[in-house]
Amino acid sequence: MIPCGSNGPSELESARPLTLSICISRDLHRLCLSSATIFLRRFVSHTETSTIISVYKLFERQICCLIMAQFQNDELEYMVEDYYDMANFEDEPYEEFQQPRHGEDSDVEDDFDMSKSKTDTSAIEARNGKDIQGIPWERLNFTRDRYRETRLKQYKNYENLSRSREELEKECKQIDKGSTFYDFQFNTRLVKSTIVHFQLRNLLWATSKHDVYLMQNYSCMHWSPLHRRGKEVVNVAGPIVPTLKSPGTLSQSLSRVQISTMVVKDNLMVAGGFQGELIFKFLNRPGVVFCTKVTTGENAITNTVDVYRSSNGSTRVMTANNDAQVRVFDTETFACLNRFSYEWSVNNTSVSPDGKLLAVLGDSADCLIADSQSGKVVGNLKGHLDYSFSSAWHPDGRILATGNQDTTCRLWDVRKLSESLDVLKGRMGAIRAVKFTSDGRFMAMAEPADFVHIYDTSSGYRKAQEIDLFGEIAGISFSPDTEALFVGVADRTYGSLLEFNRRCCNHYLDSLI
Repeated sequence: MIPCGSNGPSELESARPLTLSICISRDLHRLCLSSATIFLRRFVSHTETSTIISVYKLFERQICCLIMAQFQNDELEYMVEDYYDMANFEDEPYEEFQQPRHGEDSDVEDDFDMSKSKTDTSAIEARNGKDIQGIPWERLNFTRDRYRETRLKQYKNYENLSRSREELEKECKQIDKGSTFYDFQFNTRLVKSTIVHFQLRNLLWATSKHDVYLMQNYSCMHWSPLHRRGKEVVNVAGPIVPTLKSPGTLSQSLSRVQISTMVVKDNLMVAGGFQGELIFKFLNRPGVVFCTKVTTGENAITNTVDVYRSSNGSTRVMTANNDAQVRVFDTETFACLNRFSYEWSVNNTSVSPDGKLLAVLGDSADCLIADSQSGKVVGNLKGHLDYSFSSAWHPDGRILATGNQDTTCRLWDVRKLSESLDVLKGRMGAIRAVKFTSDGRFMAMAEPADFVHIYDTSSGYRKAQEIDLFGEIAGISFSPDTEALFVGVADRTYGSLLEFNRRCCNHYLDSLI
């Protein structure tokens, strides 16, 4: 992956003026375009065409770097107070267009709506025609459909390897996208996901349908869909002093950590940082129990962290970094138990449900299957055309899904690794996140922006639901009971947390209708 501090392009840079009018402030948008126009008009009259194109691309890239600086918003004031109880939480540019609701049936949901943020959207409001993200299309100069059409045409997917994609379409499975497995339930802007590296999108986790964790700038936030309240769990903007003072550990104090990836499982939150930082926090204890830097240098960025059960039942934490190293930590002593080295930067790892196999993905078109105890490679998965950044195992342990920048997710049967079982294609961008439900019934995959796809595994992945939204996707997560799906949207204006609930089919009631 592109190392931290790199000026390489990102999918965030693929945005064009229509996107900018939604994703950044209108003043910044106008300033950028005005400056570009004046410069190009003066330059174009006496310059060769090829040079003009090169300069335009450079200028466009500089504009997008400015957007990224706004997007990361390092200088925000971090609020420790309960977000729900704070008045004037956000200076909402479209707040004056929000109209009071009249003539709707009174129920529990309506009682809550009277006190909730005007920027939030409930299921009943969506059924009555409100945009699920609260975007006031009626006030804009274009319709939602027109903007979607423009977005699909203008979006440029980021690629590390420029390989021909002509044959890829032929491999992709034909999908029926007309299904609905998860219904929209709620969207809140009281908590907003943020992203610090455009290729890393594991910044959202649900430990239950009532408990969601996400990164918002330097704060790890907890959101309760039940109480509609947000609360800061840990703040990493200032000094971080570990509570564990055990001799022999690598524990050290940290400060101002940019969280690049995180995981929350089994009462443990683990976060990785841009400079090789690693942070452990137990949710039921105050403070950070352990933190350290696992590596230093320009290739230090932590690309992924995972909490898993080893084959002997012990809980372990696995980290993967740009230094081509995979490290395994004990969750009791926090000692580094093992270290595996590979030939390229490791972007993602995932351990099989039985704890025996390890999927290793990174800056290579090939994906590896290794022994989780030794790190020794036992299989090579060939088929992808670019770098991979996400993977997930089906709960039965036989199917591995890998997400790639070639805009596909490949399914592999570990009993036959010579070729992929199926190839599932996204709409416009790389597959940055892949998750299965705990019962294995559904698989969700997220693109960098705008689209989340949910597949019914029982149909052989032939039936799917497509969630269509606008904004960069910071992460996706199913609740452990499979009842909810959460999507984190990272956007300066419309950043939010979307909640979808699993559609239940009551065959007894259906038979009476």
